[in-house]
Amino acid sequence: MATPAIELLALYHPGAKFTFVGSYITIEALKYHPLCERAIVDETKKAPSRLLATYKLAKELGEFSLALSFRNQLHSSLLMRFTSTVICIARASWHSKFLLSHTPKIKTSQHLVEQYCELAMINVDSFNHKIPNLKLYIQAKQYDKPTLGINAGATYGSAKRWYPERFAEVGAAFSDKYDIVIFGGPNEVEMAKDIEDSLISSNITNYTNLAGKTNIQELCAFIGGCSLFITNDSGPMHVAAAYQVPTITIFGPTKYKETSQWKNEKSRIIRHEMDCSPCMKRECPLKHHECMTTITAQEVIGAVIELDL
Repeated sequence: MATPAIELLALYHPGAKFTFVGSYITIEALKYHPLCERAIVDETKKAPSRLLATYKLAKELGEFSLALSFRNQLHSSLLMRFTSTVICIARASWHSKFLLSHTPKIKTSQHLVEQYCELAMINVDSFNHKIPNLKLYIQAKQYDKPTLGINAGATYGSAKRWYPERFAEVGAAFSDKYDIVIFGGPNEVEMAKDIEDSLISSNITNYTNLAGKTNIQELCAFIGGCSLFITNDSGPMHVAAAYQVPTITIFGPTKYKETSQWKNEKSRIIRHEMDCSPCMKRECPLKHHECMTTITAQEVIGAVIELDL
């Protein structure tokens, strides 16, 4: 969701080169940007002293013309401050106000893409540019046949996950039109196997289970080539948006107005409003998980049909 802000920075700072610093997954997705000069995985969290490790990383990075953090986190602020960069931008917090030069208050009622773009453009005079789409510079895979991607995982927690057997039911309903690809990370292999087993029990054979078998570049490429994507609220959901893949997203406990797909023309959200939503919890605190249990496979099948692909 930060990629539109990155594109705006490139537009408003001609000739600039980027150094990206972040988690392994983030860096693997962003390092292919044509203006990326350096891509650094931040592993300071693993150090005995994160403060010291952050200082050492900052000195290795050196000074920049501008430094920006999309994260509201103490060590992100410290990292920028330790580089001795004059213009350092992060949203307002107790640590950013103390450490950095530009710390605007950003309205949290808007989509995260809009929040990030507002942050990135805070020191640009008369910003009036249209916020662009999500953008990844990884070539999408070309499948031989129309392909339905299924992503049942969501790393934040079980509360965000719809059920494998229902994903399989949706996949089975469209198996005559699409080949099926099951996606998932290393910790979602068992979940993907449940989908696979359900498909097998329905005599569906035109599927491929890629859970735990792809690196980040391959994951983006394979999702980008899909004709249709069925997913929970997750990182892969945003990857699909970057490639404008028609998508049905099942939302449960999270704030869909902030984290739904950005500017994907053929996308639909399936969610049920609950008295307790959005709880933003990793696991259902009331133990009933009704925000997900009440969503049926037939609802999702109906949403796919409405897309009129």
